[in-house]
Amino acid sequence: MKLCDLTQFYSPLSGGVKRYVHEKIRYIQRATDDEHVLIIPGPKTEMIEAGRSRIYSIGSPLLSRTSRYRALLNLRAIEEILERERPNLIESGDPYQVAWKAIASGVGLRIPVVGFYHSHFPEAYLRSTARYLGRTATEFVMDLARRYVRKIYNQFEATLVPSARLGQLLTDWGVENVRVVDLGVDVEIFHPQPDDTAVTRESLGIPSGRCLLLYVGRLAQEKNTQTLFAAFELLAEREPQRYQLLIVGDGLQRAELRRLQERTGTVTWRPYCTDSEELARLYRAADLLVHPGVQETFGLTALESQACGTPVVGIRGSYMDRIIFGGQEHWATENSCTALAEAVAAAAGGELRKTGLAAAESVREHYAWPVVFGKLFQIYREVRAGYHAD
Repeated sequence: MKLCDLTQFYSPLSGGVKRYVHEKIRYIQRATDDEHVLIIPGPKTEMIEAGRSRIYSIGSPLLSRTSRYRALLNLRAIEEILERERPNLIESGDPYQVAWKAIASGVGLRIPVVGFYHSHFPEAYLRSTARYLGRTATEFVMDLARRYVRKIYNQFEATLVPSARLGQLLTDWGVENVRVVDLGVDVEIFHPQPDDTAVTRESLGIPSGRCLLLYVGRLAQEKNTQTLFAAFELLAEREPQRYQLLIVGDGLQRAELRRLQERTGTVTWRPYCTDSEELARLYRAADLLVHPGVQETFGLTALESQACGTPVVGIRGSYMDRIIFGGQEHWATENSCTALAEAVAAAAGGELRKTGLAAAESVREHYAWPVVFGKLFQIYREVRAGYHAD
């Protein structure tokens, strides 16, 4: 089988989607005889070939200088690549113009196309406009979004979602043929050993005796990082010098982060980390990963952190709840800085090492990438077997 992934959600600094497609390439190279084609936006048009994988980068304008995301507007170039490669199956990773092009090309070339619903964008982006538009206008926009989701995703042979709850929501919206697909973690890299905590903390300049809290991800409104910043400021006021916050990521809220650094003096910032080995060391060095997200469709950083033996604390009620193995008794029950601060303080008083190691075992058993992709590729085979071009 020749599989093609096509997505606009890709940049040198991006997280979940980029990790997913590159892990899929590794799986194909190691465990199958299949071929893989990846089509993404980039600073220039080029093709990089390695073994049975080809990555096509199409020159595209920047959308953000911080996240480095680009708008893939040259749809003709996509069509030319698909006509040349003739994959057996296409997977579209975003719901915008690229997805429509994938659908049209699939029809024209008689290739089945599936869509991966990586981001629940109606909630992540549209609900946040409520304070500007008002409730009535927001509900109107949400209704348009539901109709759009139903219209586009019903044109795919299958809609892949990383959560059963999210899948049920899309089904309730009228999306047909929803298939639940987990994301995974590279347990060869993300694991509790070696215990290199002291060395990593020293390299970061973390004072001895501090409870190190970690956040990995974009600094953006949809990631709820403003609540994280406010919660940490409360912790710093209540117990000065007990906590240190390590932020790994960049985004539009960088200015707010710098002000937090100035006010507390206990915040360490790294703009990004593209080296998985280094990222695993950062996870192991932390006492807790603080995940403030309330609109996550999966929560890949939470899975990676637990794989490294570091427990997670956050806000209950997101689609991420099902991948938390250390329990959520201390988690915040509402999306507020006070509730999150209290949750962090309560979790920090627990048996973190014991909890973390137990979670790491569960992640290894259920979410190693070979396990995840074995199930995904079975869905691919079922889609291909059931495909009948009109």
